[in-house]
Amino acid sequence: MLTIGELAAYAGVTVRAVRHYHAKGLLPEPERDHSGYRRYDASAVVELIKIRSLAEAGVPLARVRELLRADPAEFATAVADIDERLQAEIRQRQQHRERIARLAAGDNLALPPQVVEFLDHLRALGVDERIVQVERDGWIPLAARSPERAAELIARKRVQIAHPPLIDFYLTLSEALDRTDNDLMLIELVDRLAAYLTQLADEQGQDHVSGDIDPSLVELLDTLAFDTAPPTRRLIELLNKQGWTGWTELVRSAPK
Repeated sequence: MLTIGELAAYAGVTVRAVRHYHAKGLLPEPERDHSGYRRYDASAVVELIKIRSLAEAGVPLARVRELLRADPAEFATAVADIDERLQAEIRQRQQHRERIARLAAGDNLALPPQVVEFLDHLRALGVDERIVQVERDGWIPLAARSPERAAELIARKRVQIAHPPLIDFYLTLSEALDRTDNDLMLIELVDRLAAYLTQLADEQGQDHVSGDIDPSLVELLDTLAFDTAPPTRRLIELLNKQGWTGWTELVRSAPK
């Protein structure tokens, strides 16, 4: 006969674990002997090892008793069910790990990989980081609210960015950010921006350059852009004189 400490040692668990299994009703608790100690026989060792093995395999304690009493067919069915649940948990944890990795990766937070790739491409082209941040901050709410629309728009952007005029547009924006109002180069840069927008609108046969985004979201995205890169407000004022209004949704009107 074994003491609780000896039983725990044989089964490779702690005394605390044995008491926990008693409390859960998984392992019968023997009566005390005349000396006041609980004594365990060899069958308790076998039973405890089975409990430990099931618990280490990831079987919830609530189901251990069921498996201990199951016949071979019932045991196999229960194990398959538990394995399916564990696989689902593994997939969920992997998703959590991927999200944690995105948290540590800056732009990857809350953004689809295609958008992150686009932002990295802008940086590689030499686009000012403030413009990249404006793009990033705009894509985050757009991807969260309308993931399908965001996927469509970024696919279009990835095609367009291969065209020199759009690259020039981004680089011109970058160059214009730090120009003062009395800098003649600023006017020239705005002329180039307006010319590109006009070309793009003419190619599309419409009077706007947009992604048909919900108006309430457009207002939010415009605010984000102006907060992220305040000089964009001045650019919008100058573009307005060239006949273009808006930022997220650029609309052609009569020049002022």
